Amino acid sequence: MADIPEAELDDLWNEFHAVVNMTSRELSDWLMTRSAGEQTEEVPDQSGTKNGRRVLEILGKRRTDLTADDIRVMRKVIDVVTTERGVDMEPTAGEAHWRHRLMTLGHDPLKPLASDAGGTRAQQQR
Repeated sequence: MADIPEAELDDLWNEFHAVVNMTSRELSDWLMTRSAGEQTEEVPDQSGTKNGRRVLEILGKRRTDLTADDIRVMRKVIDVVTTERGVDMEPTAGEAHWRHRLMTLGHDPLKPLASDAGGTRAQQQR
């Protein structure tokens, strides 16, 4: 496990799982869809962006199994999404390119944050 204080890890874990408001299944499907072309389709394990695949890996982990690299990716995702979305994070439409870029990180701006979606992340289907 990564070497950061337990309270900080708890906060990071909770914030990451609130900001990443797509389920593992939704993210996996999205990454495969984005990678499919008219002539070719990537191998499922290699579809999507590197960061998108890392988010998907982290969603499949337990908190106690996180590595230092996982923590770095989680912080980056939180930073990108909160910078792009602002403070309120209310579901909002935007340009398709902007939405699709955020979706490669597991955040759909048209959906409420996971903490607002009527249940904890663990209760949602993954």
